[in-house]
Amino acid sequence: MSRRANALITEKSPYLLQHAHNPVDWRPWGPEAFATARAENKPLFLSIGYSTCHWCHVMERECFEDEDVAALLNSVAVPVKIDREERPDLDAVYMKACQMMTGAGGWPLSVFIDHQGRPFFAATFIPKASRFGRMGMMELLPALANVWNTRPEEVERAAGNVHQALLRLGEEKPEGAGALAEPDSALLDAAFDQLALRFDQKNGGFGDAPKFPSPHQLLFLLRRHARKEDRAALGMVLRTLTAMRLGGVFDQVGLGFHRYSTDAHWLLPHFEKMLYDQAMMLMACAEAFDASRDPLAERTAREVIRYVLRDMTSPEGAFYSAEDADSEGEEGKFYVWTVVEIRELLSPEDASLFIRLMNLRPEGNFADEASGELTGANIPHLREWPAPEDERRLEAIREVLFAQREKRVHPHKDDKVLTDWNGLMIAALAQAGRILSDPEPVEAASRAADFILARLRTPEGRLLHRYRDGDAAIAATLDDYAFLIWGLTELHQSTGDPVWLEASLELAGIMIRDFEDAENGGFYLTASDAEELLVRHKDFVDAALPSGNSAAMLVLLRLSRLCGRHELAEHAARTARAAGASLRTYASGYTMLLCGLDMALGRSADVVLSGPTPESLEPFRQALRASRLPDTLVLERPADGLGELAPYTAMMTPKDGKATAYVCVGGVCQPAVTDPEAMLRLLKS
Repeated sequence: MSRRANALITEKSPYLLQHAHNPVDWRPWGPEAFATARAENKPLFLSIGYSTCHWCHVMERECFEDEDVAALLNSVAVPVKIDREERPDLDAVYMKACQMMTGAGGWPLSVFIDHQGRPFFAATFIPKASRFGRMGMMELLPALANVWNTRPEEVERAAGNVHQALLRLGEEKPEGAGALAEPDSALLDAAFDQLALRFDQKNGGFGDAPKFPSPHQLLFLLRRHARKEDRAALGMVLRTLTAMRLGGVFDQVGLGFHRYSTDAHWLLPHFEKMLYDQAMMLMACAEAFDASRDPLAERTAREVIRYVLRDMTSPEGAFYSAEDADSEGEEGKFYVWTVVEIRELLSPEDASLFIRLMNLRPEGNFADEASGELTGANIPHLREWPAPEDERRLEAIREVLFAQREKRVHPHKDDKVLTDWNGLMIAALAQAGRILSDPEPVEAASRAADFILARLRTPEGRLLHRYRDGDAAIAATLDDYAFLIWGLTELHQSTGDPVWLEASLELAGIMIRDFEDAENGGFYLTASDAEELLVRHKDFVDAALPSGNSAAMLVLLRLSRLCGRHELAEHAARTARAAGASLRTYASGYTMLLCGLDMALGRSADVVLSGPTPESLEPFRQALRASRLPDTLVLERPADGLGELAPYTAMMTPKDGKATAYVCVGGVCQPAVTDPEAMLRLLKS
């Protein structure tokens, strides 16, 4: 018997729609929910999660689909559902409050707030009934209702204290004005030392279980290797990428990376697949291949591309957000195999090979999370890369198993299109295509960029955050601008097409106008005219994703060099200064920002290619691709010039009618050359 729909039924978010038939009287975030709370004198209960979150599903089944919990929750609070991927601004504020109040955070995020939006109680997963020291909803809700109704002064005091703490955090100013005005390599060395100390020499990655991909840390190490020829830094990257590719955190049958590993060995993942993980891991694999020519890094990059273009790309060319961990109500069911299944599907010889190489056992290698008991289910994983003859057989077996797996009940796919995550994937595909000399990823990145610029912008040119089912909505955040500009600049580097550079400059101007903290430097997450929340959030720390400030600094430095716009470099420098004391005390928490700092400090190289025809520049392009010179920026000057995009190139015309390279290294420009080898000598001198 189907239940009546609640107010979420008209929303576009897959996460909100998952809860549209709960008996909980959910409302979306907005004025109507607050008006109801004031009219009924109830607190608001915020439940924040996302559609592919395993524990969000668990809490829904245990609590929000339960009639008793729903009746109690509806009676004591106004329940509000928020998709953290649609509203990262709300998630950032209330997650920070939860971390301050409890010392931890995560999803589902459960927060009780007053009529001003101030939290007075916060938690993550809450069971129906109390267990293992964790209070359940059936006990918690009456207790909170009692405090709300009988001791309002306590609620006021708690909510006020949290709000003031958030405001103090948001108003922190960089220590020592100009302390980072002339930064040196000590910060880069400190970050490397901290990562080296945490590096797991046996298993790769950093720290112990659980283990997260953290590819921005690998990108930082690759830049250290490029700058200092540090073989130890490159070794840490390759050891980590190899361990992840061999482990269960990589989908050995369907390709692509799962979210993270719950153990130290990269064996047991949380099975959801996020677009941003594919993007960042693709960047790491492609750059690692560029630095080392490691064949497994190249293979992994191509496999991630294959997965994304096959399973995560919309018919219009944009990229979907995620695939769930759960199917048929069970985490990982879609991805695991029994020995009996393998023997039924394959020939005896192929079955024996797959079972041996992929470490399958009759009793299983995948334990039930609740009981810890082996279930007979196996996560395929390798201990070492197979010999060439076994590799060929294994690929044929993989195709057979993939075709069979496609017949299973698929996990839910979150098909909304997010501007920021698409920006990262555009950047990754454009860069990888350039490094791998493969036009297909670059073409896919171009299609996605065309879609975002055409469908996720207002008439005034400002970005929107989310597109789904024909509807583009929600004001963009800093991450949308910074990550999309990142993608567009990578597309420009891969295609030479000035249209991407023009769009990057336009968006960078809006980003500076609407998001920059003009007094203290750095960028807020929300625009100056965005919905007013408890605090205007500004963050520099790199988490699962690089921070918007890290990406903003990187792209502003790039655009400054490409377009000769020195004021953009000053905005980037102000961002570095604004990171303040935290960057100096815990440098390895800011590795993507330090990638930008590495570019600012390093031996920068800029090349302007000018030729009578685009085709005449191809020998120079090929030489640059083969040279593997990181952080070298290339600008192609069309016959009609670049106009206001890069006015400094006005006199950089073809020499004697031949394709010509104008090279500047470390701020010193060299004589123009018409020979690709001469160009490379200048770059390496």
